[in-house]
Amino acid sequence: MNQIDWIVLTLILVGIIAYGLYKSQTEKNLEGYFLSNRSMPWYLVLLSVMGTQASAITFLSAPGQAFTDGMRFVQYYFGLPIAMVIICISFVPLFSRLKVFTAYEFLEHRFDIKTRSITSFLFLLSRGLSTGISIYAPAIILSSLFGWNIYITNIIMGGLLIIYTVSGGAKAVAYTQQLQLIIIFAGMAIAAFMIVHLLPNGFGFMDALKISGSNGKLNVITTGFTKNGFDWKDKYNLLSGIIGGFFLALSYFGTDQSQVGRYLTAKNDKESKMGLLLNGLVKVPMQFGILLIGALLFTFYQFSDQPIFFNNVVHEQLLSSSQKHNAISLEQQYNQINAEKQVALKTWNTEPDKARAKLQELNVHSQQLKTSYQGLFQKAGITGDTNDTNYIFLRFVVDYLPHGLVGLLIAIIFLAAWGSTAAALNSLAATSVIDFHLRFQKKKEDLPVSYDEALNNYKISKFYTLAWGIFCVVVAEFVIGMGSLIEAVNVLGSLFYGVILGIFLVAFYMKSVKGNAVFWAAIVSELVVILVFILNKYNIIGVSFLWLNVIGTLLVAIISRLIQILLPNN
Repeated sequence: MNQIDWIVLTLILVGIIAYGLYKSQTEKNLEGYFLSNRSMPWYLVLLSVMGTQASAITFLSAPGQAFTDGMRFVQYYFGLPIAMVIICISFVPLFSRLKVFTAYEFLEHRFDIKTRSITSFLFLLSRGLSTGISIYAPAIILSSLFGWNIYITNIIMGGLLIIYTVSGGAKAVAYTQQLQLIIIFAGMAIAAFMIVHLLPNGFGFMDALKISGSNGKLNVITTGFTKNGFDWKDKYNLLSGIIGGFFLALSYFGTDQSQVGRYLTAKNDKESKMGLLLNGLVKVPMQFGILLIGALLFTFYQFSDQPIFFNNVVHEQLLSSSQKHNAISLEQQYNQINAEKQVALKTWNTEPDKARAKLQELNVHSQQLKTSYQGLFQKAGITGDTNDTNYIFLRFVVDYLPHGLVGLLIAIIFLAAWGSTAAALNSLAATSVIDFHLRFQKKKEDLPVSYDEALNNYKISKFYTLAWGIFCVVVAEFVIGMGSLIEAVNVLGSLFYGVILGIFLVAFYMKSVKGNAVFWAAIVSELVVILVFILNKYNIIGVSFLWLNVIGTLLVAIISRLIQILLPNN
């Protein structure tokens, strides 16, 4: 990065912060701090919902996910539009009518305080851990660009995010996310254009698609079926995306306070529904476009010298280790493969079948060399992030984009991090204050749903925002080396979302089930989900993480019903 990049980066970030602080000047109570006085129009609800989900991980890791594994990750979102319809029918009217601050207040009305508390706790645990991963994502940028220690970088980035979030509130989050998304979409479109623009003469967008498609990167639809039947361990396929993705989206948008808090800010339930339904329409195309950038990037690196490892900081560490000579040997072989790819592509327009077959063969060989290279990190005792999926797009931005655009793209990743993390910290603080601090501070019979008597306690809310920010920074220190961050966040969510969703669905649709039954069903179901995850991790059973959402939801419904039948008086 040069001076121009720093100017662009600084102007964008300072401008966003100033705008957010300006919009939050009147936030002096809990309803204003958490729900922006329920005054947001549908388009701000839409942008806020989208901005909360589209974290830095989305723009940093998703292109790398498509680069390495193809675009099949997009199937994960196929169940989302259906989930939006269900939420608008069952969730939004109820939350709007009760005028709740958090989704979990409803559970005390329907069941009891312990069910509300266990559900709130599961949310706090899952969202707190995933927000730590989100803080780690932008820290990767500074660490990679300047060679800074990743642990210190996490603290710096986390500190900036905490200051940004504590200073504002839900209204600031909503208005800044509006600007952030406009800048983000413009920047990603420019990045896609530049990838195609930088291809050699005679190769355009359609050629790029043909090359990436011939190497399996445009695998948008995969069935998951093999000659042995359905592969339940396959992470992303049509069935797991529609069914597992539906349950995950229903839980995330319907019961996760980081999203519920976004559409509770709407003027009325009509505005909430409009924002959610439009989110269901635009989310899949948006994610498709981001993944397509990764597929185009794969084609770009067939013509250009592709690094054997995209995380240059860890790469340099390996070249200074005991495995230096092995690393240099593998890198030389890898560079030779790169040169052979470029030779093969010269005949793409004249002998496409021959060029395609040769390119596929060379990519298989280069992947084998890359795997061998990554194996050297453990032998060398290197403990940094040895999975470079999250660095692929960033490396392209730094190495190939003109000055000014580099600053813009780096700013985009920071903006995405700030928008989603601010919303997450806001929701963590809201749940802590409303569902625990204020709830247990008073007697139940003295506690109105609206908490009008507590609206001047916004300073307490800021304290909880600060506390959760510190917690998330600590979490960020332990997530180094987790691989694809976008996958890690969704795996983590799937451990909890199914059970949380099951509690809410029982509350909505199983009127005969009471609090004790659903409480114990939730505890048992969560333990079973964790057990299934552990057994799957050690290959004792084979179940993709998306199915954990289905398992958790169904277990809560079935077990709570059985308990209620066996113990009808409880």
